[in-house]
Amino acid sequence: MIARARRLDRLHVRVDAARHGLVEALDRRAAVLRAVAASAPPSALSPTDRRALRAAARAAEAAEGAEAREAAENDLVEQRGRLDTDLLPPDLSAELADADARVVVARRVHNDAVRDTRALRGRRMVRVLHLAGTAPWPRYFEIAEVGEGPGPDRFDVAVARDAARVVVLDADDRVLLFEGVDPARPSEAFWFAPGGGIEPGEEAAEAAWRELTEETGMAEGKPGVGELAGPVWVRDVLFDHDGVTYAAREVFFLLHVDPAPDVDVSGFTEQERRTVRRHRWWTRTELAATVDVVYPRQLAELLGDPGSLAPLNPPVPIQ
Repeated sequence: MIARARRLDRLHVRVDAARHGLVEALDRRAAVLRAVAASAPPSALSPTDRRALRAAARAAEAAEGAEAREAAENDLVEQRGRLDTDLLPPDLSAELADADARVVVARRVHNDAVRDTRALRGRRMVRVLHLAGTAPWPRYFEIAEVGEGPGPDRFDVAVARDAARVVVLDADDRVLLFEGVDPARPSEAFWFAPGGGIEPGEEAAEAAWRELTEETGMAEGKPGVGELAGPVWVRDVLFDHDGVTYAAREVFFLLHVDPAPDVDVSGFTEQERRTVRRHRWWTRTELAATVDVVYPRQLAELLGDPGSLAPLNPPVPIQ
């Protein structure tokens, strides 16, 4: 029961952090829309709609409390629907699209945290023992998204399959990472852990083993390959791939190997052969010192904290 109480405390912290992140994303979008109202060409926004959009953005920023903010955001999205973003200057259109996408992800992170907290607080013993104390019942944040209402605006974030990734550590605590690129931006490389999408009806751990075997040749039960632990972390991510913006969730598992095996990439798909350049084993010191882009961003810090490598329910949210 003590463990359950601690988990509930972590969930409440997660909800609070997600709420702050959501408010920051909403405030940024409102600020961008105020800038749009001030500088959009007449062809994109009529004078009447310009005034209404500016007023709605200010009302959203000034709203106090979740219910008032929901109502203000819904009004802002309605006013936003009268804006034709195709006629905005490219830099302003891109900034607005980015702000919209971040709201989508932030609201998903928040509502997922609320869902997990409500599920635990709804259990009988949690209610009987009042483990939540005086903490208020968490509520979902429900607003219309851009594109759901009338108007010429269009905003698309494709929701990718959830993914399972594996943090593979050898006996020297080196971690295996792949270097990949976005086909639309081949000059911008980044490093990431093995893994991929979870198929419908597939458990995350099953997907982790399947993807790891396909991408590295490491398989469950092979000599030197340990047991899969986790999930240890969860990451809600917004990313661009081949010109499309995706919102996805990644869960991370931990695997120890001894010795470090040869990595067999013969199972790569055509897309992986096109986008993955190479692989290497990294020490924590190398990760902390590199100027390369590495995902998760705090991987070196996480690997240096034994507590962060312990399987938790729910797993630790990371960036």
